[in-house]
Amino acid sequence: MTEAYFAESTIDWAAVELPDAWPDRLDWSRPTTAFRLLRRAMSRSRERVTLPDGLPGADRISKYILQEFHNLPNGNYSKHISAGYARGFDRAMLGTMAAGRARVARALAGATRVIDLGCGGGHLAGVLKASGVPEVLGLDPSPYLLQFAAKAYPGIRWVQGMAERTGLPDASVDGAAICFLLHEVPPKYLEEVLAELRRIVRPGGRLAVLEPSPVQWRLSWWPVIRGHGWRGAYFKWLSLSVFEPFLDPWHRQPFAERLAAHGFQVEADEVGCPFRYVQAVREGAPAVVPSPC
Repeated sequence: MTEAYFAESTIDWAAVELPDAWPDRLDWSRPTTAFRLLRRAMSRSRERVTLPDGLPGADRISKYILQEFHNLPNGNYSKHISAGYARGFDRAMLGTMAAGRARVARALAGATRVIDLGCGGGHLAGVLKASGVPEVLGLDPSPYLLQFAAKAYPGIRWVQGMAERTGLPDASVDGAAICFLLHEVPPKYLEEVLAELRRIVRPGGRLAVLEPSPVQWRLSWWPVIRGHGWRGAYFKWLSLSVFEPFLDPWHRQPFAERLAAHGFQVEADEVGCPFRYVQAVREGAPAVVPSPC
């Protein structure tokens, strides 16, 4: 059943025609368009995301994700805004993402099938593929981010879905990567995500998680600057400036304990700036995978 599932054809996200969302229908040749969107991004009030008619999988997208995360007008649900975010995220993180993604890839070395949950623009999935993982899946609810990823990183299977409802068969992957996803999940749904990870990761499979650190969120300005210099100050400002409605609950919950409760043995839990890195292994004897005939 598992191999049959992965042999099925999926949407060719690089070629599919996606409908324009309201930001795409603006006149981008006019300077006032950029000013209007900037003013909306800088506003303290946030509006709900509006999905255009005909968007693939719109009925399967959880309502909690339909918010203007990171101050993005209409969130990650438009061609222009989503592509701009995917291109600019690494610059906003001052180039630190390269080392973070490389560490995730090292933790999953030797895996044959890895899923990148909340793959966004596909950068981590691309690193995993380049590191030698034979089969990489990238899963995200946004068709616009999936299209960007599919065009940027061919040779990877891109799947639309939610982290708490992947649609994958039981024990179908032997590695899972998560990068800057869990802090955007409400506590109620985080339990569902962890239960889904327990279901889809084979016993003995590995989990590598990279999330924003509590250092820049919890510490006051002077301790952050004293410990991490001007970069610490920048990430402190960034954590206070972008819209992250579930960031505080994420930092408050005992993530390592919750992983253990869902059958993952934590091997590393390191807090720095700007990242928190967690590495774990799915408990239980590794599944015996029959050799192909």
